Amino acid sequence: MYLDRHSRFMTTKKSPMNKLTAALLPLWSFAWRLVLALTACRIIFVLWQWQRVVDADMLATVFVQGFRFDLVLLGLLLAIPVLCFPFLASNRFLLPVWQLFLRFSLPVALALVVFMECSTPSFVDQFDSRPNILFFEYLDSPREVGSTLWAAYKLPLILAVLIVMAIAWESARKIRKLVQPMVPTGILPAVLAAPVLLFVCFAFVRSTTDHRAVNPSTVARSSDPLVNELALSSAYTALYALYETRHEESGGFRYATIDDEEVVRQVRAEMMVEPSEFTSDSLPTLHHQSPPGPQAAKKKNLVIIVQESLGAEFIGALGGIGVTPNIDKLSKEGIWFTNLYATGIRSARGLEAIVSGFTPTPSKSVVKLGRAQRGFFTLAQLLGNSGYDTGFIYGGEAQFDNMRRFFMNNGFDKVIDKADYENPVFTGSWGVSDEDLFNRAHEEFSAPHQRPFFSLVFSSSNHSPFEFPDDRIELFDEEKNTVNNAVKYADYALGQFVEKARNSNYWNDTVFLIVADHNSRVYGSEVIPVVRFHIPGLILGGSIEPADFTPVASQIDLAPTLLSLIGVEGEHPMIGRDLTRPEMQAGPGRAIMQFNGTQAYMEGDRVAVLQKDLPASQYLFRDGRLIPDSEIDPALVKKAVAHSAWSSMAYEKSLYRLPASAH
Repeated sequence: MYLDRHSRFMTTKKSPMNKLTAALLPLWSFAWRLVLALTACRIIFVLWQWQRVVDADMLATVFVQGFRFDLVLLGLLLAIPVLCFPFLASNRFLLPVWQLFLRFSLPVALALVVFMECSTPSFVDQFDSRPNILFFEYLDSPREVGSTLWAAYKLPLILAVLIVMAIAWESARKIRKLVQPMVPTGILPAVLAAPVLLFVCFAFVRSTTDHRAVNPSTVARSSDPLVNELALSSAYTALYALYETRHEESGGFRYATIDDEEVVRQVRAEMMVEPSEFTSDSLPTLHHQSPPGPQAAKKKNLVIIVQESLGAEFIGALGGIGVTPNIDKLSKEGIWFTNLYATGIRSARGLEAIVSGFTPTPSKSVVKLGRAQRGFFTLAQLLGNSGYDTGFIYGGEAQFDNMRRFFMNNGFDKVIDKADYENPVFTGSWGVSDEDLFNRAHEEFSAPHQRPFFSLVFSSSNHSPFEFPDDRIELFDEEKNTVNNAVKYADYALGQFVEKARNSNYWNDTVFLIVADHNSRVYGSEVIPVVRFHIPGLILGGSIEPADFTPVASQIDLAPTLLSLIGVEGEHPMIGRDLTRPEMQAGPGRAIMQFNGTQAYMEGDRVAVLQKDLPASQYLFRDGRLIPDSEIDPALVKKAVAHSAWSSMAYEKSLYRLPASAH
């Protein structure tokens, strides 16, 4: 009795700092156990996949980035306790709630994290990936999954249960000891400590001062997706998969009811591909494409230069204000598209169309969607299978818009971004300047190559706040940092690059595409501002004869066209048209545009517009304006509905890919 009273007396005499420390000590105990457990599991996984890690040259990256992402997970898991701390730990009536909360939540959280790590080997064995959205989808059938796991992984399952139980018991025992001597911290110490703790959690989760917080794209440093994921934890990959799913509308809503067979029939018909060229029953648009005419002995290199936010209103050769003298001049030296339209209004949407040939959905671009992060078709996949080196060169942070992850997991061998430039001429908010970008690209292309190369080069200088080096151009606007001046600088940097390329050792063996990702300003009172989707497109190179392509064309047509121009034959699922075929010049052409919840299908000057929960409408596009059409063409509307449904169907059912035998 005396000892108990004495103990309570001594406890109440603790200093405010000691009380605060005692209240937070269980969080520290949880933190180091979590990091230690994840590090130990990562060591085991690296040893298990040693050859793949070595082949990808990722050993240091896996552990350095692994520790970083373990702190990200730690920040996420501690956020709720930290938010509860000042309310529960400061008051003697609520302190028992705080103690009970810690005794239950921390061991359970640690056990769940360890359970996810223990489940990883069997998941990798099946899917060659850390747990992702499939992990949760299989939970819909617990009986079938349970019986399968028991039959195939009986011993690992037993070991996993024992390990998780042991760790949970040890953690619960330790935390129980730590919470027993706690006393209320008092309101003032708790209120003063809470913002600091929240900031630490925020710093852990964000893990960077760059524009975008870290995400799985940050660790996509090799072309082996599993090795990239070793730098993450399975709890993190599973939580991120849930986050992606919660923030996507799958393939998007449907504008109208249409049978899947009719969707495929309509889409195939508009591809203008001979029926005999389709090669798969399970992948409806997979078909064989051969370059027209005799095959060249040597395949051409391919360079796609995506110009940020370069709308037609800036381009003199398209009737714009004329701040692009270099593009205007070059338009007479290659294949110039006078009626090319972007598929959307964001960079990810443009990249989706240019690199994958994928049509837009009412959801986000597939560059950001979870199910497209592996096994989704890109030009890099096809060209890599055809013997090409493939790479992405960017002046900013490649994790922006999830680009690094999408590209590296879908066929690209290498990514160069802001961190890879030494002594750049100029660095702005969005990364290094366009001239730095093109200098690095020229350096990469001029280096000796044993194989043909495909490179995607993405500019960023023409982006708000429109920063670029001084003394490069005669300003169009008096104020320097305006969109018009940024476009003029981007055009200057592009012109400098093309001049270097023309005098290089790779010009004659390379086909170049210069195209915008989207327009800079998409606005207007019309149901869909079609004029703001008009963008420049130009194909150049030593083998390219000057020509104007005047029919309507879409970004999704560019990839099939480029395959023919570089002399590559193969199978792919792209529904875009090969515009090198003579009959394409004679037709009206077509383009598909997504604007928020509205989608347009334009064939020549006729435009069918689809809006959610509204009947389809039809317009004529004349002189940059939409004019309501007096009659609705059911055939045109059916094409529009089918193409909008195809995008969602292809994503949801994983139809937009190469067959497994092609990998």
